[in-house]
Amino acid sequence: MKKGKLLYITIALVLAFIYVMLNPFFIKHEINGPVEIHISRGMNFTDVTALLWRHQIIRHPRLFVFWGKIRGLQYKIKHGTYRFEGRLSDHEVLQKLVSGDVELVKVTIPEGFNLWQIADRLDALEITDKNQFLKASRDRDLLNKLHIDAPSVEGYLFPDTYFFPKYTEAETVITRMVENMRSQLSSDMLNRAKELGLTERGLLTLASLIEKEAKVDDERPLISAVFHNRLRRGMPLESDPTAVYGVEPPPKVITRRDLRRDSPYNTYRIKGLPPGPIASPGLKSIMAALYPADVPYLYFVATKDGRHKFSKTEREHQRAVRKYRSNHNK
Repeated sequence: MKKGKLLYITIALVLAFIYVMLNPFFIKHEINGPVEIHISRGMNFTDVTALLWRHQIIRHPRLFVFWGKIRGLQYKIKHGTYRFEGRLSDHEVLQKLVSGDVELVKVTIPEGFNLWQIADRLDALEITDKNQFLKASRDRDLLNKLHIDAPSVEGYLFPDTYFFPKYTEAETVITRMVENMRSQLSSDMLNRAKELGLTERGLLTLASLIEKEAKVDDERPLISAVFHNRLRRGMPLESDPTAVYGVEPPPKVITRRDLRRDSPYNTYRIKGLPPGPIASPGLKSIMAALYPADVPYLYFVATKDGRHKFSKTEREHQRAVRKYRSNHNK
């Protein structure tokens, strides 16, 4: 037999052997699912294979390891939570892990949420641990990395709908939300803030006060005007929500005792803006902070219908307060 023909037959036999050996690796099988598994950061390829085999996601663990190693894929597995269901081959399972097709969790952060509320929601959805999130939110190294000149990331986490993998590191979640906030602030908005004498922190702080005070959109510029007018006159802002910032859970009704609370955020005790935001402001409150209404108001008090009565003088304001209390007690 000629050498060329012998070589051809040998190659054909080897290929046939490889095909027969690997064929089960490419055959689809039914997964009794849906099955959810979590691949932690630092798990090696053998650990991953054992996890998949234990949950009956793959049928041929030895072929899984063999194919992964000869293709150099054992170091390309992405950590995260994966969901498997339907008919899949072991090969398709491996490709899913390499592509990082992880299960994403939808989370909506409403306007006006503070750090504790955001942490609770993320923790409840198993996106990130509450305590780790709160710790990272005040980590000075992370704050410096994100160029945040404030005590925490409070107010820099844009209220929006996000999709995160389960068990995401707190720093990753925070960075994503801060980047989203920054993407909302155009150069024109930042230039307008400078015209008003506001830094990025000052803008977000003022916007957060407006967010916590306003119940209807058309009053946001009016509330903003009151705060701007008071800042120009050197008057304390006297914003009730600042007095209870950091009190968890927050009181349902703010009392006079709360207004006397010794806190660097309490604008009944300090002049000017607090050291940082007290919640996550939405875009409407940010725009209201940048473009206050052209009105002379210095006071406002909530009325029974959730709106506010605005006043130019303290005497007018006191009359409005007495009327509100009278109506509230009926």
